[in-house]
Amino acid sequence: MFGLTGFSAIPNTMPNASRQPAVPGMECPDPAAWYSDDISKLSDQWIYNLSQVQVNELMDRVSVLERDGVEIKDISRELFPLPNVGPALEDVYHQLTEGRGFVLIRGLPVLEMSTWQAGAAFFGMGTYLGRPVSQNPMGHLLGHVKNLGKDYNDPMVRGYQTAAQMNFHSDQCDYVGLMCMHPAKSGGESLIASSITVYNEMQKRRPDLADALCKEFYFTKHGEVKDGEEPFYCMPIFAFHEGYLSIRAGGAHVRKAQLLEGVPKFTEIDIEALDMFQALAKELYMPMEFEVGDIQFLHNHVMLHTRTAFEDYEEHEKKRHLMRLWLTDPDGRPTLPGFRENISGIEIDGTVHSAPLDMLEGAGAD
Repeated sequence: MFGLTGFSAIPNTMPNASRQPAVPGMECPDPAAWYSDDISKLSDQWIYNLSQVQVNELMDRVSVLERDGVEIKDISRELFPLPNVGPALEDVYHQLTEGRGFVLIRGLPVLEMSTWQAGAAFFGMGTYLGRPVSQNPMGHLLGHVKNLGKDYNDPMVRGYQTAAQMNFHSDQCDYVGLMCMHPAKSGGESLIASSITVYNEMQKRRPDLADALCKEFYFTKHGEVKDGEEPFYCMPIFAFHEGYLSIRAGGAHVRKAQLLEGVPKFTEIDIEALDMFQALAKELYMPMEFEVGDIQFLHNHVMLHTRTAFEDYEEHEKKRHLMRLWLTDPDGRPTLPGFRENISGIEIDGTVHSAPLDMLEGAGAD
């Protein structure tokens, strides 16, 4: 296991915090099935503020790694012992896997750190939750969300390369971490929603459409494939296994797959169900404003996320910049055979792992 469940610094006081087995055709009682009003009642209990002792510990560990010449991509939990921060990260793990599905960590002083130091601290903290996986064909284990001026409607383009507002989505991993290095000039607000609540609302309002999303759908790989590999993978939007419901967002990855050869066209009920999924996410979301140094961790099987469109600064060093981690956890939420294998990062022929400090560094753009 990547985490323990004995530390309780961030209490889960959600009104519907108990879990019961998830059954197709019925609403799903799950601690991650929250509404934005539920979160507002918690005040800021979902925010973990690092203490000065914890900040000092992180800075000290990073200094040791920097002195020893350790590359960020080679940082492991064993190389990053955190007796003070570790228990909090164990609780973060518990909140992701058995709680509300998201946590915000605040207080890392990235403005007082070099880019390498901030990236190393973020990467080291991530190793307490899962194993970092490649986020693109270049093998970037430390990724970057930054506008490259690309077209969000292009089937070969990922949304994080643009300044557009994206559909609500879930990333190709168990947990995603985002650390704010620079906010946008305006816009770029983080929006999150419980995908379990989206399912429950569909089950209440249109159970026929909820059932339609339990079949397999085609997801584009954005051209990021090995030789001889199909340009898509298949899995249900709503996947039930061993009493757990795991959800893959029916967003741009599914719609862009319609442009690929060999992918069957949507039926009318497919379109209606996918449209309702996105409409409910837009109805049920909670906004989350990032401060510099904030770290957001989300569980992709129970959470949806996106961001509003934004205006960037002209200067490259001022552009909106989030560092990103994709983390896999084979010991996490039980999933259908093949489900996790399709969402454990991006590997193509010749991929070599690295941890660039900017998305334009080294092997090119993400």
